[in-house]
Amino acid sequence: MAQDTDFSQKIERIFDQRSIPLVMGILNVTPDSFFDGGKYLQEQDWLAQTGKMIEEGAEIIDIGACSTRPGSPQPTLEEESERLIKVIKSVRKAHPEMLISVDTYRASIAEQALNAGANIINDISGGTLDSKMFETVAKFKVPYVLMHIQGNPETMQQNPVYMDVVKEVHHFFEENLKKLNELGVKLVILDPGFGFGKTVEHNTELLNNLDQFQSFKLPILVGISRKSFVNKILNINSIDTSNATNILNKKAVENGAKILRVHDVKEALK
Repeated sequence: MAQDTDFSQKIERIFDQRSIPLVMGILNVTPDSFFDGGKYLQEQDWLAQTGKMIEEGAEIIDIGACSTRPGSPQPTLEEESERLIKVIKSVRKAHPEMLISVDTYRASIAEQALNAGANIINDISGGTLDSKMFETVAKFKVPYVLMHIQGNPETMQQNPVYMDVVKEVHHFFEENLKKLNELGVKLVILDPGFGFGKTVEHNTELLNNLDQFQSFKLPILVGISRKSFVNKILNINSIDTSNATNILNKKAVENGAKILRVHDVKEALK
């Protein structure tokens, strides 16, 4: 298991408020992700992409095998496990010193991934889709990305409604941090969940008020890379979302983001 290796200094860097923002490179090993689905299903391809992201400056590789694009059907546990675990083992063998994050909302998959070499759990549901997730985090004593979502991947963009999106996401963090802390979990990363049960207006409001989440004194992760709403926020009429992603990532850092989760590592570090 990856936790047998000393990753403490790398993890401390994530939680050191004085250090500069970090980049988390996305490695999707799904056939249907919105941007890169089907690109990295063979070992030579996922290792090439991982090596490229590390060379460009990624400090965390986030591996996911379950597409969470709006309206996407979810794979079975067996399908997600079959796609994911072999990739984690392969990347861990090729890059033994690299921090690996597993993108899953299923506790049993998270446990398999941690045993295969992952270091961090990145849960898009913030524990709402699997009641055993918080217990798993506590058991392994690993960093946990607590993300806010309204609904689930199949329903989340069907008319999401908030009275005050910033206050409601803040309250979600507050309530779930209390639960995690009671289990002894302290290494928590906060993700407001851009695009997960939010309209363009909600996403804009969260980005503009990202600094309000600094009150928790925990690292804030922003994942807006190449999502369909980024051009709309900036009123850009283009099918290419790379420029808008870079502009909004810079704004996120200015407003307190500590980790940028991206497809394009080199561009994020410019």
